[in-house]
Amino acid sequence: MRIALAQINTTVGDFDANRKKIVDFARRAADRAAQVVLFPELCLTGYPPRDLVEKASFLARAEEEILRIAAETAHLPLHIIVGSVAPSHQTVGKKVLNSAVVLHRGQEVFRQTKMLLPTYDVFDEGRYFYSAQSQTLLSIDGVPVALTVCEDTWNQKQIFAQRLYERDPISELKAQGAQLLLSINASPYEQGKRALRRELFGTIAQQHGLPCVYVNSIGGNDHLVFDGSSFAMNAQGKVIAEGPSFAESLILCDVATGEGEKQATHADENEAVYEALVLGTRDYVTKCGFRKVLIGLSGGIDSSIVACVAVEAFGKENVIGVGMPGPYSSDHSLTDAREMAERLGVRFEVSSIQPGYETMMETLAPLFVGYKPDATEENIQSRLRGLTLMALSNKFGALVLTTGNKSELAVGYCTLYGDMCGGLAVISDVPKTLVYDLCRIANRRLSDAIPENVFVKPPSAELRPDQTDQDSLPPYDVLDRILKGYIERFESPVEIASREDLPLDLVREIARKVDLNEYKRQQAAPGLKVTSKAFGIGRRFPIAQRYRD
Repeated sequence: MRIALAQINTTVGDFDANRKKIVDFARRAADRAAQVVLFPELCLTGYPPRDLVEKASFLARAEEEILRIAAETAHLPLHIIVGSVAPSHQTVGKKVLNSAVVLHRGQEVFRQTKMLLPTYDVFDEGRYFYSAQSQTLLSIDGVPVALTVCEDTWNQKQIFAQRLYERDPISELKAQGAQLLLSINASPYEQGKRALRRELFGTIAQQHGLPCVYVNSIGGNDHLVFDGSSFAMNAQGKVIAEGPSFAESLILCDVATGEGEKQATHADENEAVYEALVLGTRDYVTKCGFRKVLIGLSGGIDSSIVACVAVEAFGKENVIGVGMPGPYSSDHSLTDAREMAERLGVRFEVSSIQPGYETMMETLAPLFVGYKPDATEENIQSRLRGLTLMALSNKFGALVLTTGNKSELAVGYCTLYGDMCGGLAVISDVPKTLVYDLCRIANRRLSDAIPENVFVKPPSAELRPDQTDQDSLPPYDVLDRILKGYIERFESPVEIASREDLPLDLVREIARKVDLNEYKRQQAAPGLKVTSKAFGIGRRFPIAQRYRD
């Protein structure tokens, strides 16, 4: 059987554009003599549609578009498998189905509904969808096929020590006589996820003796970035076809002969993170209707990587950098920022916050009588920078990209309504130590755009004389090890201190900072997820609480 894997980038709610893309890829698959073309989970609606599925009009539109796709592809001699939603028509339970719809010669011939509904991390499908109570085999040219939707394959006891579901759809479909597994997916990227998927499907192929075909979405939708990385395996778990990461593609394979196209890219995980940030930033900004972006360029490592990502996402002509020197800014901050802007070829403007800061100090002086200078005065500087960027955003019609990294956001080393101002937090899930690695990647790709001095100078917010980050924080290589254990693995300070051979008091203090600064993070701009646990929709801690590890 000749199968085409159509890993495509669709936009939530853009039914017209999504339908046209599905029809176009189906025609291309037919032109290449495919018998089946496989599209990602919920590709017609875009993933995740979230509360849009509560609208009856949204569900009706999805059904109308399925009929249009069927009509527009009626002349094509292949089976077209599309992910979409539909009303459940149940008197009890959720009102919506997450399904794989099979079209052939202008007719719907089969529909398989998702059985296992993930409700963890960024997934909230139990909130919306009715779970299939049973599943049946699809017959394609006499071949009995197990057709599954994403999570239905993620319950293998050989892979997961703690299984989340009692039922195993793959085993049930195999028992019915399945000879081939087709899986449609909307699986977000995170570090290590591509390797895990292959391990999972390799295990399924070998355990059940089934060739496996896996298609995945690509593109950015809000916090999530989908990497594609589609593949096909023979019954021994050997990869016979593979698609690129972070790019649309049509990949052909023949499960009968065991032959297929191999277009894999980005084997290095740090390179993949970089590509995820570029794609996620591009899609977030453009899908929200913007074409230009603004970045506060401080001459530091964080704003440097955001600028490089922006240039790759939008082109240098659509990126504006702004230097905003203040009373404690070093000379190299402005010169490094200007030099990088020149190397990147982006527009660079300078707007000093010094006059505004002096005016604010004069205005507030009568109210500050009797109080010693503290973080208040420092934060005024940051907030003046936020004010400047937001004013330019309004005037230029450009979205502000914030430049705070995960390490800073975790411990509250950031200012509400200051450096946190903006529309997208590009590196909010990137630890500081990884920022440096990504900057080296950027320099390889962009002809050493980031000056070497940016790498070697001590990180500083420059909000008081001779300030460095390590005045308030441990070295970033230490901090990031603590944060990974506390945020991504949910370990206690005692466990972290023991494993990392660190002082318990230090680990407890960092954990305390993480807990106390939840209120800041929940007011932050949305960020792009690239690790196993990002701040945002996948991490839901209360703000007003008193539990401490």
